[in-house]
Amino acid sequence: MSAERPRRRHADGSGLRIAIVCSRFNQEITDSLLAAARHRLVELGVSEDDIATELVPGAFELPLVAQRFARSGAFDAVIALGAVIRGETGHYELVAQAAASGIARVALDTGVPVIFGVLATDTIEQARARSGGLLGNHGEDAAVAALEMVASVRNLDREI
Repeated sequence: MSAERPRRRHADGSGLRIAIVCSRFNQEITDSLLAAARHRLVELGVSEDDIATELVPGAFELPLVAQRFARSGAFDAVIALGAVIRGETGHYELVAQAAASGIARVALDTGVPVIFGVLATDTIEQARARSGGLLGNHGEDAAVAALEMVASVRNLDREI
């Protein structure tokens, strides 16, 4: 491995196949995350025909479909998108933790980059700010992260 530490890998999606699994729950937010992720992937060179999308009921269901995509061998990376917004019960913490743990496990078990693009916010306003509002769109960030992780994994595979 190089002793030099690059600041950021070039995000080039040319020739890559990317899967996106997106929660329908909090649809106003997740629709925006999904549209931004798809748009950014295409901007970075991924063909629209090489982006597969599957919708699931909620964030809790993201890991299973992400696992199916990752295990298929057909995709270079998987992006999991969702929005968990705190309510008046402890359900928020359970769902957010299960989604995070499950998505991390899929990446570690398969070796395929699986990007955690799930917003976990206290309010709908915070979610809106992060899905196309004042703080940008986390869907775009997830798309860039997916391409950077593909490049990182491929680089490590060559060097190790």
